[in-house]
Amino acid sequence: MTALRTVLAVPVFRMLAGVIGLLGLINASLYPYQSVIGIEVMGLPEAGFALVLVLASGVAVTTSVLLGILSDQRANRRNLALLTALMGAAGAALMLAAPGPITFVLTNGILLPVASSLFGQAFALNRLASQTYPVEREGIQATIRASMSVTFLLMLVFWTVAFGAGAEVMLTYVSGGIAAMALVVLIWLCWPRDGQTGWQDQPSGLRLGAALAELARPHVTLRLLCLGAVTSSGVLYMILAGLIFSETPGRSAADTALYIGLVAGWEVPFLLLLPRYLGHIPRPTLIFSGTVLYVSHLIALPFLAASPWVWAMTLPAGLGGTAMLILPISYYQDLMAGRPGTAASMLALQKLVADVMAALAFSAGVAIGGYALTAALGGAIAVVGGLGLWLADRARVSPPLR
Repeated sequence: MTALRTVLAVPVFRMLAGVIGLLGLINASLYPYQSVIGIEVMGLPEAGFALVLVLASGVAVTTSVLLGILSDQRANRRNLALLTALMGAAGAALMLAAPGPITFVLTNGILLPVASSLFGQAFALNRLASQTYPVEREGIQATIRASMSVTFLLMLVFWTVAFGAGAEVMLTYVSGGIAAMALVVLIWLCWPRDGQTGWQDQPSGLRLGAALAELARPHVTLRLLCLGAVTSSGVLYMILAGLIFSETPGRSAADTALYIGLVAGWEVPFLLLLPRYLGHIPRPTLIFSGTVLYVSHLIALPFLAASPWVWAMTLPAGLGGTAMLILPISYYQDLMAGRPGTAASMLALQKLVADVMAALAFSAGVAIGGYALTAALGGAIAVVGGLGLWLADRARVSPPLR
């Protein structure tokens, strides 16, 4: 509650909660229905849609890393945030003004992935603004991140009802576009102007090659791979949930939406409660424990999908997923101390690693033994990653890596 009061009282934290909340509205409007629009509405072949996803992943990673390094080099965070927000608004506007396959590829393969880097930029600013709130830092960050879970869930519920009433799927670009424009306005009016902040933000002065070399250091790469393995379980869950429910007698797409919504709903209170335990339990231990909890729901899903007990699994999913959502952000910030933009860009690199590992687990598991084996294989990868992170940090005693 102390962190929540701080977020509500301090303008920069209120603004960041608004930014992250609007990103939740955009994500819930556009990403869940991307495949339906691309394949069924725009007429892209499945192979072509897969190429759009590959393009989007590459653009998102490249943009996040380069903009993260650039923001640290020059400390021009407001201009970069405004530029990336404009990209998202332009993408939604293009799809409404001139929908078609080319526009779809441009929007979903380039513009929206560029705009997604704003997530990391917001938490880089949060790290800087939290310098004067060291005790509340974790709580502030968790509270701001919780705003995305809340808005994502609300928008998901809205579109579930709207589709049930006969709304067309292309209308998701209306809600996404409105949220994107609100994001541009919010950043324009409220994002602190560079050089006029109440906290220190010194340009790093590092050249691009030196900054990239920091990311390639073995102790950084090892932890990136471990956290990528941990979060690959979340990627695999989003792939498997719809497939498992659709093949289970008596279940439908509505059950999939309800399950995902309940998991997201549990994340909100856990995100607010988690920081109070960070002073007592090392961060790698919390990540490993959260991974084990999350994996339990992933492995149980194929076996319990037809049972009422499946809804009970949303509780460990929400609790475990909380550790996977928020802890890597502060972990990277401490690992790359003094480089908040670069640290934030590692979230995009982590997502790339997670996507690759989830794809490998899915292809191997389905080829060998079906969805149950796929879930078990993905769970094993995540647990090994969490254990690897714990072992890598077990000898570190400095407070920042707790």
